[in-house]
Amino acid sequence: MELVGRTAEDLAQAVRTGALDARQVVSAHLTHLKAVEPRLGAFASVRHRAALEEADAVDRHPDRADLPLAGVPIAVKDVIEVAGEQTRHGSLATSAATADQDHPLVARLRAAGAIILGKTRCPELSLWGTTDDPAATTVNPWDPTRSAGGSSGGSAAAVAAGVVPLAVGTDGLGSVRIPAAACGVIGLRPGSPYLGVELAGVPHWFGMTRFGPLATTVADLRLLLDVLTGVAVPPTEVRPHPIEVAVSWRSPAPGASVSGAWREAVLEAGRLLHHAGCSVVRADPPYERAVVQAVVARWTQGAGADVAALDLDPDLLQPRTRAHVAAGERLAKVAPVDDADAVDWRERLAPFFADHDVLLTPAFARAQPAATAWHTRPWAANIAANLSAYPFSAAWNLADVPAAVVPLWEEGGRPLAVQIVADVGREALVLEVAEQLTSMVPPQRHAPGWGVPTA
Repeated sequence: MELVGRTAEDLAQAVRTGALDARQVVSAHLTHLKAVEPRLGAFASVRHRAALEEADAVDRHPDRADLPLAGVPIAVKDVIEVAGEQTRHGSLATSAATADQDHPLVARLRAAGAIILGKTRCPELSLWGTTDDPAATTVNPWDPTRSAGGSSGGSAAAVAAGVVPLAVGTDGLGSVRIPAAACGVIGLRPGSPYLGVELAGVPHWFGMTRFGPLATTVADLRLLLDVLTGVAVPPTEVRPHPIEVAVSWRSPAPGASVSGAWREAVLEAGRLLHHAGCSVVRADPPYERAVVQAVVARWTQGAGADVAALDLDPDLLQPRTRAHVAAGERLAKVAPVDDADAVDWRERLAPFFADHDVLLTPAFARAQPAATAWHTRPWAANIAANLSAYPFSAAWNLADVPAAVVPLWEEGGRPLAVQIVADVGREALVLEVAEQLTSMVPPQRHAPGWGVPTA
């Protein structure tokens, strides 16, 4: 029986009923990880022995039949504490000490029967939309010449290559959605009040960052979200009218050009939803330059806050990170982060979301950057690569609303994905639209060439 490549729902059901042992499932995925990781570069650490021991514990669990993620292998980004493992935040400047206890999200995963296979690679302090460090570069499984995206690039690549059916990342500027779109998997950044990220007890990046699930099916994504939040997300909303959809490919960042393939991807997604009975119109959100300025302020000044919270020696940071922190320090003198910026943006969006239930945008403006050692390249090169490829995600972190990406088509062997955005509290609607799209255009669940079934 092929175990690698099956959905989390399938694996959990088989383990709950006794058709499979958790040890069988975990052992198969560890074997696959060992085979592909030298090419993939997705993991910062792997828990071989511990994962098998924890699988044995699930097999002995008296309530195994009730565990929603019984025996399901999962990976978590290396910013999340796992007892006995290091938490390096993608940086050699951080402490090599191991965590004394699990992060509360990891505790929830374990309580649900999931097995933490390992911790996934991320760029230093989760600052970039590419994932690499001095040890390895995480590649896009669809096109290894391209980056897996970032900052949760290791998590997305691991799911796309079938190493795990589920993974957890964090999203402060698109760090779940960007790598999910790059790697052809489904990723969600929930909105307020769900899954907020804190560092040293302070909301990360001034409240823009939330934990988010990655999976190959909407059903698996919903299952993981339910476990992480402790709240069952309903499959649909009750509405008195068809879903009203706004389609836009206007970039929030002035001057960012959107390639024809990505424009056509969102247009075609709109056509599909129209045929499914939705009310679809062309309409742009009320973007303004202040949104970009507020995001940049939080991105740069948030980096400095992370360095202080983690008590890092700046001399040990990568040059691009030092430059980013310095830019934040300069900016703070003339334009410090102001909570009013986020409030103003949400108020400007209120009429838009009163008229439209969801917004569809391209996930990217163009293909993601090359798979290379971006940590050795100048700060300006990193900034340019990120802003030119990924202009569509960060505005929704500032608004703190739910947003997801789903892959639908391909261009040149790489996935084309669309982003689905809704107002605060409408995660269920975002997932409903994602399910509609993926039912009409079932995506390949895994990248070809990694020894995993793609259907």
